[in-house]
Amino acid sequence: MSDFLIRTATASDAPAIVALIRELADYEKLEAGFALDEAAVIRDLLGTACHTDLAVVDGAAVGIAVWFWTYKTFGAARGLYVEDLYVQPVFRGRGLGRALLAHLAGKAEGSFMEWQVLDWNTPSIEFYKSLGAGPRDSWINYRLQGEALRELAS
Repeated sequence: MSDFLIRTATASDAPAIVALIRELADYEKLEAGFALDEAAVIRDLLGTACHTDLAVVDGAAVGIAVWFWTYKTFGAARGLYVEDLYVQPVFRGRGLGRALLAHLAGKAEGSFMEWQVLDWNTPSIEFYKSLGAGPRDSWINYRLQGEALRELAS
């Protein structure tokens, strides 16, 4: 499929970004924790804390990649962390997901890209494997939030 373009999101894309991320949250069965709104998109996702790139078909955003720079001190390497990658189901299988990741790979050239995938998401896991990606053995993600975070901060 070559009738799409990938571009950097702007503030006018905030409604489409919220809609795409809401679809992703629904797909990942995480809609209960969904809190993103247009103000947060404008504040956080347009090049300050994170960056957002869109796959656009006929003027409509149908795919999204939200990403930010990360750094690995042991390797002295800046890399790219993909926070969200989503293509609307009707547009899957046409190369948009691959194109979004290829676009990001160009930014991370000579370094690395990483992301997380839910363990039950077999279609995505197979897609990532087809690109040559694999899980990082020996690393377990931890998170501190809510009351535990407040308690530690006090």
